[in-house]
Amino acid sequence: MSEEPILRLDGLTKDFGGQAALSEVSFSVERGEYVALLGPSGAGKTTLLRTIAGFETPSRGKIFLSGQDVTRAPVHQRGIGFVFQNFALFPHLTVMNNVAFGIRNGVNRLPEAEVRTRALEAIDLVGLKGLEGRNIGQISGGQKQRVALARTLVIRPKLVLLDEPLGALDANLRLRMRAELRRIREQLGIPFLHVTGSEIEALAMGDRLIVLDQGRIGQFGTPAEVYNRPASANVARFLNRYNVFEGALEGQAFASQYGRFPYGVRMAGQKPAYAVRYDRVVVKETGAAAQGPALRANYVASEYLGAAIMNFFETDDGKVVEVEHHLSNGPPTIFAPGRAYDLTWKPDDGIVFG
Repeated sequence: MSEEPILRLDGLTKDFGGQAALSEVSFSVERGEYVALLGPSGAGKTTLLRTIAGFETPSRGKIFLSGQDVTRAPVHQRGIGFVFQNFALFPHLTVMNNVAFGIRNGVNRLPEAEVRTRALEAIDLVGLKGLEGRNIGQISGGQKQRVALARTLVIRPKLVLLDEPLGALDANLRLRMRAELRRIREQLGIPFLHVTGSEIEALAMGDRLIVLDQGRIGQFGTPAEVYNRPASANVARFLNRYNVFEGALEGQAFASQYGRFPYGVRMAGQKPAYAVRYDRVVVKETGAAAQGPALRANYVASEYLGAAIMNFFETDDGKVVEVEHHLSNGPPTIFAPGRAYDLTWKPDDGIVFG
């Protein structure tokens, strides 16, 4: 018999004033797994985390931890660690006393000698050895994030929940902390469920990704599956890597106001739509022979992204189409502002939903 997952949700639903913030959410998190939970603002990400932790009571559905039903269990009996978005540290306490707070007070209280030993171990684990006597006001934002993580790990949780823990950090620090979180997860073997609004962060960190769409699971899969084969037009839009067109299915092509687009992949979906990745679109002079779908649009502007250039084109009816050029493929083409070009791509690069 296979081992029970650390976390399993079965039809979890949460209503607020008759409106469903979460609807029939079901998934599991395996031992040692890093799962990234992403979605647009208002999708229900934080509500889901708070419900798993016990801060919110589900309207329907079940929550299981290591096979045990904890749907109605109080927060302190679940063995879950929670890293809040704003860190929720005590500004008047030292690093040591912040980390030790959860095992020095309340129902998880331990003997003082063990408190100090465990707190120092957690502080060392997150790379803050030597700073245990500092006050919270004397350390940086990245160090505060580590203190919040150490305070969570010191209780030796079964599962760690992180609510956008990197959102307040600058770009360089976010990169370093992403690596640190993965290292700590691998060292301890504790599963992490990490909420983020950044598709880049989720793709970089998650063993598997959950895309939440209006309180429902839009897709659950590996980063490669979600990135290369989004399950719906909404998922494709949120990934911010796809141009999405509206229209209708007609035989083996997708009919849009911009023409008929042959496609290579078809996904299930209620409302027909068509998607093609930014980096699959090729720009040609108008009238040049196209080997696949094509639409005409006017060049608007470009943005330099370091390793790539993002070019923006606009159709006559105002539809913006994005074209990404990776600089590793050669120098970028210089386009004339306001001039019309034909945008094309291989038929196999098109994904149809419907």
